[in-house]
Amino acid sequence: MDLNTIKEVARPQEREQLPVWTAGDAWLAGGTWLFSEPQSHLTRLIDLADFKWPALTIGDTGLAIAATCTVAQLDALACPPEWLAAPLINQCCRAFLASFKIWKTATVGGNLCMSLPAGPMISLTAALGGVCTVWKAGGGERRASVVDFVAGNQRNILAPGDLLRQIEIPLAALKRRTAFRQISLTPVGRSAALLIGSIGSEGTMTLTVTASTVRPVQLAFPKLPGAAELREALLRHIAEDAYHDDVHGRPAWRKHMTLRLAEEIRAELKGLAQP
Repeated sequence: MDLNTIKEVARPQEREQLPVWTAGDAWLAGGTWLFSEPQSHLTRLIDLADFKWPALTIGDTGLAIAATCTVAQLDALACPPEWLAAPLINQCCRAFLASFKIWKTATVGGNLCMSLPAGPMISLTAALGGVCTVWKAGGGERRASVVDFVAGNQRNILAPGDLLRQIEIPLAALKRRTAFRQISLTPVGRSAALLIGSIGSEGTMTLTVTASTVRPVQLAFPKLPGAAELREALLRHIAEDAYHDDVHGRPAWRKHMTLRLAEEIRAELKGLAQP
């Protein structure tokens, strides 16, 4: 869709060249949502392409994902063999309700910044302990976990003019064994519940609930819990009004599926933990 109210497109190459943020501005990365519907309130786009950030950087401490990294680039990443959590990348990329054209354009950062409950890049990076680096509009940086970055349905911690720079995934999380569950009302529908569990070599378990809730919910256990303990923890930590309500699933059903999928994950991880 043409955005016929745009009067200017800024193309900074360095942070110092970023224009002063004003009403009517919008960041442009993939633009798959931006160009999908009218944006009559916008007058200027700030194109991030010329920053030329490396999409993916594997280092000694983990994986750095640039906000401008596309879904296709992430899906194609060749992971080291010791990254036991690597299958999650492909599983979450395929949880998108999107064509290959969207895959090649939509960005990881854009998915986080849209902050939709069903955002699969939120699911992936939250489950793997991702930490966001945000360039503050007034200068300086802010770091926050992905779990804290997303504040609700289409709400996050970004203030006007703030820019998500990258998401860092710690090496320890990438070496954990994982289990993935996702369900939709229809075979190719938007995720109504997407849960990811992981277990470390020391026996700790982490469960991350997304899509069924308006923001990510993460539970940590010092050891693999029993079925009753896990259910009780979910009932205690997820309030009734935290379950998302839209045409893709009602809260009561999302809650039921969250409890069911969580138990499936627990049982799978129990099997992985056994010698």
